[in-house]
Amino acid sequence: MAAPGGKFYIQDKFAPVAAHHESFKQLWETKWKMPATMGVYPFMFGTAKDFEGIVDTLDKKGAKEPYDWNEWPTYFTPKAEELEGKAASAASKGDKAEAAEYYFRSSVLYRFARFPIVRTEGQKHAWEKCKETAKKALVLKGEIGGYEPVREVLVPHPHALEHEGKEIPIFHQLPAGASKENPVPCVMIVTGLDGFRTELVVWAEGWRQKNVAFACLEIPGTGDSPADPKDPLSPDRLFDSMTEWLGKQEAIDQKKIVAWGFSTGGYYTTRLAHTHPDKFAGVINLGGGFHHAFDPAWLDEVNHLEYPIGLADTLAHKWGYGDDTELFKKEASDKFSLLKDGTLDKPICAPLLLVNGTEDEIFPIDDCYVALQHGAPKLARFVPGIKHMGEPESFFIIFKWIYKIFGIEGANPGQQLGCNLNPSKYS
Repeated sequence: MAAPGGKFYIQDKFAPVAAHHESFKQLWETKWKMPATMGVYPFMFGTAKDFEGIVDTLDKKGAKEPYDWNEWPTYFTPKAEELEGKAASAASKGDKAEAAEYYFRSSVLYRFARFPIVRTEGQKHAWEKCKETAKKALVLKGEIGGYEPVREVLVPHPHALEHEGKEIPIFHQLPAGASKENPVPCVMIVTGLDGFRTELVVWAEGWRQKNVAFACLEIPGTGDSPADPKDPLSPDRLFDSMTEWLGKQEAIDQKKIVAWGFSTGGYYTTRLAHTHPDKFAGVINLGGGFHHAFDPAWLDEVNHLEYPIGLADTLAHKWGYGDDTELFKKEASDKFSLLKDGTLDKPICAPLLLVNGTEDEIFPIDDCYVALQHGAPKLARFVPGIKHMGEPESFFIIFKWIYKIFGIEGANPGQQLGCNLNPSKYS
C-alpha cells in the first residue's frame, strides 16, 4: 500500500457515496453534463443536446441504480436511430460533412445504449450499430479530409486457442506518404473498460498530423476482442499475434512503436511491457490497476465511488464472471495480479511509463508504487489531487514522452489534444 499502516492511499475517502450514484439525473448533472458539453470522454464525437430528452425521460422515471440492462438500451436507441436517419438523408444529398457528423453522433447514442459493457441482447445490437455508424462516419471524414486513412483491419490471430476468435478487429491509420522507403512511427492504443475502438479512434487525427501511424485494439472481455477474458494468458497470445502483424507492416518504423494503455488497458500494457519487451520503444500505463485493484477490500468499495455505474460489477463482466461479482472478488487477485503471477518481478521490461492521478477511485495509485518496487526500473509521473487517469495534465506528460521517443521536435501537446474535439455544426 502507498499509505502507512497497510492502508490504501485514498482509504479515508471510501465512506461517502458519490452523488452520481443517487440517480440518473445526478449522474448527468454531476458527472456527465460537463464532458458532454465539451465533447470529451465518454462523449467523444457527441454533443450534450442529443441527450436532453433522454435525461428528462429518465428523470421523470426516477431511474437509478441498479439499472435494468435489458431496458437501458431503449432509452438511447430512438435518438440514435433519428440521427442515423438524418445522416443517411444528408449522405443521399451528397453532403458528406453533415452526414459524417450525424453518423458520429448516432454512434455516440448507440455507445451509451451498450454502456458500460455489453451484457444483454439489446446492448449487443447497440454495439453492432455503434460500429456500423462510426465506420460510416470515418469513411465520410476520410473522403472530405481529416481522418483518412482510418480503416478497419482484421488482424490474423494465429496464436488463438480453439475456443477463441481467429481475428483481432482494429482501427488502423497510416499517414500520407508512409511507405517501406519512408516508414513512420506508430502508436498502438489499447482500449479500456468502456471506451472501445469506436471511441478511442478520436486520437487518430492528432497522430496523423504528427506523421505517426495509429492502431487501436480492444482488451479481452470488451468490444470485439477475440481473447478469452478469464484466461490470464490470453493477452500474451493476443499480443503475440498483434506484434507479428505489426512486424510485417513495412510502412511502420519497427524501432519506433509505442503501446499506450488507457485505464483498464493499462493492466494489459504493463503486462505487455514484460512479456514483449523487445517489441516496443516505449509502453504507457495511463491509470490502469494490476495488483491491489483486485483486492477484495478495494472491490468492496468501488461500486459507490468515482466510476459512473457499478465498477466492480462491470469488471466482473469484463473478466468473464458475468453477474457473479462475489466470485470475481474472491478469485481475481490470485488469478490476475501481475505481482502474484511474477510479471512485475521479471528482470527485463520495455521502457514503461506509469501515469495516474493520486486520488484515483477506480484503480488505486498504490499499484504504481508496487510496480516501482519490483523488477526492472520503471518511470512514473503522478498528478497530485486529481482522480482517475490524472486528466488533462496526464496527456501532456505522455505526449512529451512519446515525442521524445519518436524524435518529434517543436510539437504542441495542446494543439494535438485539441484535435480530439469535434464541435457540432448541425442541429
